[in-house]
Amino acid sequence: MAIVPRKGLTGRQKAAILLVSLGPELSAPILKKLSENEIEDITLEIAALEKVPPEIREEVINEFYHMAVAQLYIAQGGVEYAKQLLEKALGPHKAQEIINKLSASLEVTPFESLRRADPLQILNFIQNEHPQTIALVLSYLKPEQSAAILGNLPEGVRGEVAMRLALMDRASPEVVREIESILERKISTFLGQDLTRVAGKQKLIEILNKSDRGTEKSILEAIEEKDPDLAEQIRSEMFVFEDIALLDDRAIQLVLRQVDNKDLALALKGASEEVREKIFKNMSQRAAQMLKEDMEYMGPVRARLVNEAQQKIVNIVRRLEEAGEIVIARGGEEEIIV
Repeated sequence: MAIVPRKGLTGRQKAAILLVSLGPELSAPILKKLSENEIEDITLEIAALEKVPPEIREEVINEFYHMAVAQLYIAQGGVEYAKQLLEKALGPHKAQEIINKLSASLEVTPFESLRRADPLQILNFIQNEHPQTIALVLSYLKPEQSAAILGNLPEGVRGEVAMRLALMDRASPEVVREIESILERKISTFLGQDLTRVAGKQKLIEILNKSDRGTEKSILEAIEEKDPDLAEQIRSEMFVFEDIALLDDRAIQLVLRQVDNKDLALALKGASEEVREKIFKNMSQRAAQMLKEDMEYMGPVRARLVNEAQQKIVNIVRRLEEAGEIVIARGGEEEIIV
């Protein structure tokens, strides 16, 4: 029987040895997280395994353990933090070897340490920076953090930052690294791509959904002054049709009073069961039954017509909120107790 060589093991061979060593019960959940191609490759390696000396099995398990620990350290405090702890435990040579292996496959999110910081502390670091710099930093933070920071910026700066964030699409890795090195001197980054995607408009929508109503209103008004179309795009994407399930019963009933029955039937054709039940619950039994019959008689309908009907209802929700007749629950606002 052939013996697995100590040197020159491939990553697949190491994965196969690890899974065999863990046993079926522990290996099965791991395999479920892999793609079909990865499962096939590793399964073939497992089938090809013959005799694995105990010392090689131990080396593979130790390597996996150290890689997992390194990833945990990176998540806690960045690459430099991980390297310092690994050097203390394993020595500088082994620590650098592990970091190098991770750097080939692990993409560390820029400003990772800031994502664990208090928003007001971050605000102290960035409030005097250029609006474009602030927008870039906010694009990488958690929406809750960015909402708190945006809400505490001076009103004149707030709108400019929001505008730049909404229009942001890609950022040069060099720029990201330079800004990060100033704000997070203890962090190194692994940005292997030519351009880093930011998805600014979607990020701003997430932030606004976590902001209080006053912050949202002032930001959208500031954007509208410079780019009305962009402001309308943001408004239309902030509250989507499926969010109707989050409205309270009173708000649903107010909305239903202004919705055309044909639009409602069309809209519900493409709705989730949760939204349908929420609507039916707030109608009389007879009205709900008639609506269900209308939906059934319609038969198949074009997706475009469903989307148009749903957007009409979303517009009604937004108008009612603007008029103060209903409240859309959002982060950062206090609960209203009656």
